[in-house]
Amino acid sequence: MTDFTTPDADARPTRAERMGLDDPVDPTVGTAEVPVRPGLPLVAIVGRPNVGKSTLVNRIIGRRAAIVEEHPGVTRDRKEVAADWNGREFILVDTGGWMAHGSALDDKVSAQSEQAIRDADAILLVVDATVGLTDDDDRVAQILRGAEAPVLVIANKVDGPNREHLIWELLRLGLGDPHPISALHGRGTGDMLDELVAVLPEGPADDEPGPPPAEGDAREVSVAIAGRPNVGKSTLFNRLTGEDRAVVHDMPGTTRDTIDTLVETDAGPIRFVDTAGMRRKSKIDDGTEYYSLVRALQAVDLADVALLVIDATEGITHQDQRLAERIDAAGCPVIVCLNKWELLDAEQREKVTEDVGRKMAFVGEAPVLKISAATGQGTHKLLPALAGTISQYRRRVPTRKVNEVLAKAQAAQPGPHGAKVLYATQGATDPPTFTFFTNKDLPASYVRYLERSLRTAFDMGQTAIKIRVRRRS
Repeated sequence: MTDFTTPDADARPTRAERMGLDDPVDPTVGTAEVPVRPGLPLVAIVGRPNVGKSTLVNRIIGRRAAIVEEHPGVTRDRKEVAADWNGREFILVDTGGWMAHGSALDDKVSAQSEQAIRDADAILLVVDATVGLTDDDDRVAQILRGAEAPVLVIANKVDGPNREHLIWELLRLGLGDPHPISALHGRGTGDMLDELVAVLPEGPADDEPGPPPAEGDAREVSVAIAGRPNVGKSTLFNRLTGEDRAVVHDMPGTTRDTIDTLVETDAGPIRFVDTAGMRRKSKIDDGTEYYSLVRALQAVDLADVALLVIDATEGITHQDQRLAERIDAAGCPVIVCLNKWELLDAEQREKVTEDVGRKMAFVGEAPVLKISAATGQGTHKLLPALAGTISQYRRRVPTRKVNEVLAKAQAAQPGPHGAKVLYATQGATDPPTFTFFTNKDLPASYVRYLERSLRTAFDMGQTAIKIRVRRRS
């Protein structure tokens, strides 16, 4: 499990290094998400719990994008991933298990599946052939018989010819011939995908490629929404994206996997990433939560900006501090969101405000927003705060000005034992990365002093700064 520690300033990774996943991530979880291109056909994978929907998603895209466990109820939100077969690109929408009767949480998960059905251009109904038809299978099929999109019935767990006779019971669903497959072993999935792409509508992948984006077009920004369980991350995610993509419930741990949505804003395209609640590894007691935590940490490592959501009614906890340290260690700018602010009285608000300054002083000048994700109070300040943070994160400073600032800083406080920066330049952005060419090795404390000088001179706020020191022989 990744430790929540903060390295020295000169050890913070660059954006390119973080894209390489230098921070160890469990190899069974898979690689980073592939961005979903808008306009591609949507393929919804639906069915009751524990029939192999997420296993099928992973099989189709060839990597472990969806968390898979043997017990039902792991997938809850709609998760979109890019896929292709024989040159045809499409978007797979993994959904939670549909249930006719269940708890309030089950009803919300089922509602996510029904929304995916309404949005889909094609639908894969996954049924466990070894179990046979259940009442929930029949009810899902009843919904699908009224769908406008074509439906393929997928008879999963047909691992060999001796099980193929099990598929004929599925004809009773009234949705055509079932396709026998084994999502776990890959048996029959190629023929099934041939059938799928044959019924997909034409998409941008079938057209001639368009012109390349003009120079100066806004680049996509990834914003990870992180925090402890049940602090309101998914509610904020839904508020920012303008749709109920994430299941929201007052039970901690509702979100199991990372989901993302691209939103066009005045600050350019922003991809908001909802993550699972993160807590101490000593509190994690099952494999699903472990993989959820790894995915959340990976999302933070790959993000351009992180929104750290804190439950203001509980104040600043030790775990909030550790998460802030972990985000800072990733070299990721952070915006602190004190959620549920409307539930506090004047005295409580004053105390929480003081605690932020006292317990989270290490995040420097990070914006602190007092919001209510449920009512929308204060959330209008988020996009302007993101725009300012992104501007700092992408700041590029002329070499002449970099050396002028360093010369003044060294004149005010010379380096120990005659150590000196002879020349410096900014080699990269995202985050701003500077290279110091020196006559001697520089102590870490003096590097931090020079970093603060650059930060102050160029108004870089709390954005992480990467410093590389190169000694000239």
